[in-house]
Amino acid sequence: MKIEHVAMYVKDLESAKTFFETYFEATSNDQYHNPKTGLRTYFLSFSDGARLELMTRPEMIEKETAAFLTGYTHLAFSLGSKEAVDTITAHLAADGYQVLSGPRTTGDGYYESCILGPEENQIEITA
Repeated sequence: MKIEHVAMYVKDLESAKTFFETYFEATSNDQYHNPKTGLRTYFLSFSDGARLELMTRPEMIEKETAAFLTGYTHLAFSLGSKEAVDTITAHLAADGYQVLSGPRTTGDGYYESCILGPEENQIEITA
């Protein structure tokens, strides 16, 4: 069994798509639009087969943002090396994204950093 995909609602669909294409080499399908409901989506595919669905619709409700809310917390991307984590974290910071932690080795042995991506979604970057 595998997780087929993860989905995320965003306000700015194009900006979120560009973020994942730029920093995590995602490949997008053509935008889907359901004129009846207003739903718009992209499926982003990553090199290992993982997929992320980005969605938006007119009636979305803003939710509270905080670091420790229940529910899904972050997306994690494994880049394969400490050097890659360092490089992309520095690139994201230089481009104005907030680095929440790291790069560092955690107590359980992960080498990681965590940044706030589009719309304050947490992105974990691991070796």
